[in-house]
Amino acid sequence: MPTLQAAALWLLLLCALPWSLSAQDGPPPLRDYAIDVWTSRNGLPHNSLRDIAQTPEGHLWFATWEGLVRYNGLDFTVFDRSTTPGLRDNGVGALLVDRSGGLWISDSRGNVTRRGADGRWQVWEHRADTPQVLIQAMQMDSHGRLWLLYEGKGIASLGPDGTFDYQAPPADVPLAMSFTKLVVDAQDRVWVGTLDGLVVRDNDGVLRRAPESFGLGRGLVWPYRAPDGVMWVVASERIYRMQDGVPLLQHRLPGATHITAMLQDRHGDLWLGTENQGLLRLSRHGLERLPAGLSLPGGRVVSLREDAEGSIWVGANGGLYRLRETLFSSYTERDGLSGDYVRTVFEDRQRQLWIGSARGLDRRDAQGNFSPVPLRNNVGKSPSVLSLAQDRDGDLWVGTFGDGIFRVGENGQPRRTYGSADGLLGGNIRAISIDRDGVIWAGTQKGVVRIVADKAEPVAFPGMPTGLTTALAHDAEGALWIGTIEGIRVLRGNRVQVIDLEALGGGRSVFGFQQIGDAMWVSTDRGLYRYQEGKLARVGLEQGMPVDTVFQLIPDRVGNVWISSNRGVLRTDMAMLNAVADGRAARVEVEHYNEIDGMANSQANGSSGPSAILRQDGTFWVVTAGGLSTVDPLRLQRFRERLAPPAVIETVLVDGVPLHWQGSDHNTIPGGRRLSVSYVGLSYLLSERIRYRTRLEGLDKGWVERGQQRSVEFIGLPPGDYTLHVSAAHPGGVWSDSEAVWEFTVEPFLWQRHSVQLIAALLLLAGLVALYRYLISRYKASNVRLARMVQEATLDLQTQTVNLQALNQEKTELADRLAVQAEAFERQAREDALTGLPNRRAFDEALARDFARSQRSRHPLCLVVLDIDHFKEVNDRHSHSVGDVVLVEVARLLASACRDSDMPARTGGEEFALLLNDTRLDEAAQVCARLRGLFHDHPDWAGIPGLNVTFSAGLVELDAADRTPMLLYQRADRALYRAKSEGRDRTAIG
Repeated sequence: MPTLQAAALWLLLLCALPWSLSAQDGPPPLRDYAIDVWTSRNGLPHNSLRDIAQTPEGHLWFATWEGLVRYNGLDFTVFDRSTTPGLRDNGVGALLVDRSGGLWISDSRGNVTRRGADGRWQVWEHRADTPQVLIQAMQMDSHGRLWLLYEGKGIASLGPDGTFDYQAPPADVPLAMSFTKLVVDAQDRVWVGTLDGLVVRDNDGVLRRAPESFGLGRGLVWPYRAPDGVMWVVASERIYRMQDGVPLLQHRLPGATHITAMLQDRHGDLWLGTENQGLLRLSRHGLERLPAGLSLPGGRVVSLREDAEGSIWVGANGGLYRLRETLFSSYTERDGLSGDYVRTVFEDRQRQLWIGSARGLDRRDAQGNFSPVPLRNNVGKSPSVLSLAQDRDGDLWVGTFGDGIFRVGENGQPRRTYGSADGLLGGNIRAISIDRDGVIWAGTQKGVVRIVADKAEPVAFPGMPTGLTTALAHDAEGALWIGTIEGIRVLRGNRVQVIDLEALGGGRSVFGFQQIGDAMWVSTDRGLYRYQEGKLARVGLEQGMPVDTVFQLIPDRVGNVWISSNRGVLRTDMAMLNAVADGRAARVEVEHYNEIDGMANSQANGSSGPSAILRQDGTFWVVTAGGLSTVDPLRLQRFRERLAPPAVIETVLVDGVPLHWQGSDHNTIPGGRRLSVSYVGLSYLLSERIRYRTRLEGLDKGWVERGQQRSVEFIGLPPGDYTLHVSAAHPGGVWSDSEAVWEFTVEPFLWQRHSVQLIAALLLLAGLVALYRYLISRYKASNVRLARMVQEATLDLQTQTVNLQALNQEKTELADRLAVQAEAFERQAREDALTGLPNRRAFDEALARDFARSQRSRHPLCLVVLDIDHFKEVNDRHSHSVGDVVLVEVARLLASACRDSDMPARTGGEEFALLLNDTRLDEAAQVCARLRGLFHDHPDWAGIPGLNVTFSAGLVELDAADRTPMLLYQRADRALYRAKSEGRDRTAIG
């Protein structure tokens, strides 16, 4: 395959260059790009993408037959005739971004719309003297005139002053067969593509065919102007570059007929869209095509666009797809592997790569080609390969699933097979290690064997494992490290050391060993362990690892450590791992890679060996459930140095109503409103991983980390001036300097305005003065009346003293009787007369008190609201007196199930409540379950044989959203309603 050979040649050249050059050397081969696809199933209103544009803030825009589509990396937003703002017609023909960042949109009825950088829309409707047809293309000249190509009807220009100048096509010019391409060159000449040759409008204003001397011929010919200003012309299978006003042939592509779109990217490579042959690229790798077998949108490639991050967007008649560079490259059956479920990979001393999969063994030569190794088991099938190793003679030892061990020469020819007849224990050979003396050690399902003089003998020293062996490795001192599903054994001579992992973090299954210096790092089902100087340390989930199970740890040559797992590949550095293992740091920082980064499958395989390697050229290779994946660590810096995503504000809502916040107009918001702001980081590579932070000047003292939250809400902001800042960052990357900034003012309420406050203060002062004068006059009059009253009262008092002394005893007796009666009244006001339980008033007071106490102390508080099921039927069938007895018995059961700190109450009719202090939700659920058991165990309610009584309950625990006791009670009531609707006799948790 020419493309693979070219790719392999480039790989060899890169290996010969210094590392600093290889990491920066151009884009990868086309096969290494990741491809993402969107169609109407993913939110597009129509599958045919006529044009693609990107505005300066970073949004992508797509022209479809069913409206204009904006994309932010996560969501599609459609603008059409039904939206506000909207379009005059849903059929969008072309898009153009002008020098001030405005987006021009043409439609299928000859209208032109401009969306300014401030978000305001302006429409130029077609005039009576201009065609009411599709505007296929738009370009702007150096004078700010917008040139329009009407489908089959000529061209027009829209001047900066809003005037149209329409030019109908002359009879001898084939604009009736216009193609979708129009270009304005550096001399303001207008070039138009047609199905019958190239048309030009020179500066004299005359439309004519391009000169015959150009040699372009007739048929489909159209122009393209690259971002660097160079003009290209596509004519059938030929591509010309305009130089000094003359087309010079640059490329001839035999067989690539009907090129329909073209793009020159930032590297100078040419991307070509075709009518029915998909996407092509002319690059340093030659003419490249996308690999066969991809499920991509079909039909004509209509539009191409390179975004600000270097990804290539392709609009076709059948949908949209995007090609992006990824950190990882992958190889699958499509590239020649025998199987995609790869279990082991190994590089021999001649730099050949050997790959073991569930379908056999493959070898990759220096040219990058894969070829199967002819291994056959006793039924003539390719064995499932689990482990690989190379001996001193250069032979490859191949461990399999149930088919023993194969010995293969350097040329890939099988030399010998070892099975049970040779003493090999049965089962799977998941690990092979060769010691310094050339002895072959193999891990089986029944322990470890060694092969000496072509005979396999079990290693049966005391303490050796007798079950499944999952990993083997010899350390620098010659000791054999043995990984099993029950921990580690180390064979030193004829003595076996047991290393207990379970006591430190619970590790049991061991998948790999890696010696780094004097430390042995162990990959297990509970993270990484380090054994150094007789001490064991662990770096696992609790220390920041995102997964429990890891398979292999591989350090590279530039300080990274790569770790394979069931959920992708992790990357950190050795210094950080050691710092956490030493206890000098609490958590390890890890970057996580999966399919979005180019891996064939996020499930890296383990329990085989080796499952990941570092090749002699410095590249890291890992086996996965979907193929073989590799990454050059030197490319990592190139990806990490990508600019942080610019943050933009997308919508602002005031009490749920959209606010036009863009532009130079300062936004003023009435006080006391709810303000919601949605924002996004405009990156199309790691959109769902972008992190956000916000800072509201005037309220926040610093940045507030929002994680992946894409909106922020403020309620009842105090009056004043505010500036909202939003910043975004890729995971592990720096925060973007391109912040979204919005300034606004919150108006004060009427009573908060200074003028109103001053008037109120003056009125209050005047009122106080008037009140003072009035009180003085009242005081003087009162003194006169008081003197007279004192004299009269003195006489009365003397008369009454005798009477009072006589009545004193009577008053004392009456006070005692009143106290007793008041106590009875107080009890009646707070106690249910029938059941003796606290009533609704007492319960509400207790709920308010315990609600406040719980909020202050952060102690848990649970509320149960329960209702007797079908109580009306009890009254109707057995009388109200029986119903009263049932209520009394319910109250007795409730009281018996409660602690002293709990409060049961009858809140009305057949409804009861239970307030549980210092009780978590799970404990409260147990209380409800115990109470249900008491109900079920209670026989013959109210003495009626066979009468059973059940209840439905709603249970809630106080959380931060419950701002008042009533909200807590309402949540419990809703949960009670759900319990009833789900069949009664149950407790629903709200």
